[in-house]
Amino acid sequence: MCRLMGYLGLPVQVDRLLTKPEHSLVVQSYQPREMTAGLLNADGFGIGWYHPQQTVEPFTYKNTLPIWSDVNLASLSRYIESGCVLANVRSATPGQPIDLSNCQPFQRGLILGVHNGYIENFRQTLYRPIRERLSDAAYQSIGGGTDSEHIFALLTDTLDANPTLSLADALHKTLTTLSHLGQQYQTGFSANLVISDGQQLVASRCANRSTTPSLYWLRDDPLFPQAVLIASEPLFAGNWIACPEHSLLTVSHDLDIQSHPI
Repeated sequence: MCRLMGYLGLPVQVDRLLTKPEHSLVVQSYQPREMTAGLLNADGFGIGWYHPQQTVEPFTYKNTLPIWSDVNLASLSRYIESGCVLANVRSATPGQPIDLSNCQPFQRGLILGVHNGYIENFRQTLYRPIRERLSDAAYQSIGGGTDSEHIFALLTDTLDANPTLSLADALHKTLTTLSHLGQQYQTGFSANLVISDGQQLVASRCANRSTTPSLYWLRDDPLFPQAVLIASEPLFAGNWIACPEHSLLTVSHDLDIQSHPI
């Protein structure tokens, strides 16, 4: 299991999100509180962010080192300022290589995505069925071998095939496809995702068998006024609200929050 975080609101220095909170992703990488599998998130990390003034493709920074070992992160995260940030610390599935192509967030065009979860026995179960459903462009966009990136490819392919579809509807459609495949191939999965296009956040808390991984959101905290945070575990003491199991959470550009069952 990984740990993830999403932020939408007033532009802030990224270190306020990544390293300064008392239970930041750095701390969650070596001392998570609510992981349902694994002990550490030491198999790399990544952050993605959008330019605060320009509509351009998002930027990413990734490393295969544990997040606590990256000597560049402190300086980099003090320098970057953004109003939309996604981040992930990775706990690799046994057998999956630790390389940059398997580090999140994944990016295609304006879309960024992070995933916490798994597909059970992915290479033996849904690897080929997912790939067979992808267009050539989506298929060729996959650079690594993780279940997470294949779920992201399903999502972006859904958006490409349905240009008028909202990000929330595309994620719902992706999870429906994943659920049908899981049932067909009798495979368990969990899919906590946070997706963004720079103007909104869409998140899911979803699983078909095991305990659903934790996911929380927080709005307009005194530390982050006019902002929404989504995280696998609360980053600091505050009025964090647990997302219901099997739900979809949407955060619009004006920070309106809606929760819907999946």
